[in-house]
Amino acid sequence: MEKNSLLVMVLVCLALAVGTAAQSANNVRATYHIYNPQNFGWNYFTASVYCSTYDGNKPLAFRKKYGWTAFCGPVGPRGQESCGKCLRVTNIATGAQTTVRIVDQCSNGGLDLDVNVFNQIDTNGQGHAQGHLRVNYQFINC
Repeated sequence: MEKNSLLVMVLVCLALAVGTAAQSANNVRATYHIYNPQNFGWNYFTASVYCSTYDGNKPLAFRKKYGWTAFCGPVGPRGQESCGKCLRVTNIATGAQTTVRIVDQCSNGGLDLDVNVFNQIDTNGQGHAQGHLRVNYQFINC
């Protein structure tokens, strides 16, 4: 392969990787949704999540590896492009973090975390008291 072509390929790949990793938002509202995927075998079709059309037939290991979230945050891909992507979510108040997979859409302008994920990072109980958490999120590879 010619040197210039190789350099262009490397730069394009790097730009794509940096673009995905650089997508993040701070001070985002995160509510909770009672998906409870463990109660029905992490089946996207049973849950009627938006991403079932695209990821519903992925292996069980893929569907249950991370907690679930609906995504409607201020920064990041929308619709089908968001399906299957992962976020590192951090509770601003406590620093508690977790990784979630986008399985659904929402309309609250932030995240709608599965109740199990919400409880995991609501380490001081303020999220339940207020009905939401304030979080930062960053798209990560998963």
